[in-house]
Parts: sequence; C-alpha cells; structure tokens
Amino acid sequence: MPAARVLIVEDAEAIRVAVGSALTSCGHEVLTRADGRRLEGDLNEFRPDLVVLDIMLPGRDGFRLLEVVRRTSDAGVVMLTARDGVPDRLRGLHSGADDYVLKPFDLAELVARVTAVLRRLGRTPSTVQIGELLVDADAGVVRYAGQPVEVTATELRLLCYLAAHRGRIVSKTQILTSVWGYQDYDPNLVEVHVSALRRKLEVHGPRLLHTVWRLGYVLRQGTS
Repeated sequence: MPAARVLIVEDAEAIRVAVGSALTSCGHEVLTRADGRRLEGDLNEFRPDLVVLDIMLPGRDGFRLLEVVRRTSDAGVVMLTARDGVPDRLRGLHSGADDYVLKPFDLAELVARVTAVLRRLGRTPSTVQIGELLVDADAGVVRYAGQPVEVTATELRLLCYLAAHRGRIVSKTQILTSVWGYQDYDPNLVEVHVSALRRKLEVHGPRLLHTVWRLGYVLRQGTS
C-alpha cells in the first residue's frame, strides 16, 4: 500500500507528536508544524495528500488556513478542534473540510477517519494482496487461497495494519498505538488477537503472520 503524505498543523505538542507517530506507524509520510506560517510553502514543496488542521492556532486560525488549502491544493482536510458548537462544525464543512474531529478524541478513531478520507479521495487503495491473501478493508472482506476468512472488526484493523507494513517487523507498542489507539494496554492484548488471526489464516494456507522473538510481528510469505 503506497504511503500518503500527511501534513499536521497543531500547536499542542503532545497531540502533534501522538498523531504524527500514529500516522507514521501506519506507513504514511508525515510532516508536522506548530502553526500555519509555512503552509503555502509546505503545500507546494511537500504536496500533502491530506492536512490534519487544528482550528485554534496562533496567527492564522484553522479556518483561514483551510481557505489557503482549498485555493492552492487538492489535499483532503481533517479539522481538529475543542470547539463543539454546531456553527463551527458547519463553517468548517461548508468551507471544504472533509471531516471534523472534536477534542479530546480517540487516536484510533482519528487514524480511521484519516484513512477513510484518503480512500474517498483515491489516495490509498482499500485492497491489498500478499500472495494468496486478499484484504479489502472497505468491504471488510478477507480471502486466503480463494476462501473467505471470517474476522472480527478488531482483527480486520490489525490485519490491515500488518498488510500496510508487509515485510516489516512491527512492535507490540506500534500495533497498540495504531490499532487500539493507546500504548498502555496490556501487550497480551496484541498476542491474543495475533494468535486468533494466525489460526484463522492457517486453516486455508501456509503461515503468513510470523512472530519475531523480542521484536514483534511481520506479515510476509515464507518461513519465520
């Protein structure tokens, strides 16, 4: 799955770092800014596929920056704000935002919303194929060796994450952050879901989901 370029403009460092880390873990190329002073240059040089844009920013606020994005770019825009009034939401959507997320938000939900906007814009395909494994995230369909594999919603998110990083080792912390949205869950949660997903896949063919001792997991063809 090709990476998308995502620009994050958010003045709260904790949020900026967390969102940037989560989207990077999903395989995207990420650029972060604390304000919109460089927006025009970033749109021209970085050429983002999507902009995650806070509203309450120093200098030009998110609404004014949204106008710049819409004048000069075809990037998708997901707006972040603690302002939950309906007029603000309508103003953002009517000005061309693709989605609007209220703070505080669940990190996994934000990642899912970013992914959904990118797919609607045709920037990331919903279907990934690895050998005889086919994963269609939009349709919620998994097939292995031509046979349907019944998975839960969480298992599908986990498989999509592993498929986006196929051939690369990902740690339990990376999985927790990107699939569940938190780093402080019991790591056994990952082990349980990986084991269940592995059993379901191996009913239909050779092992694809491998454990790499002390490092994490990797989805690839061949032996571990």
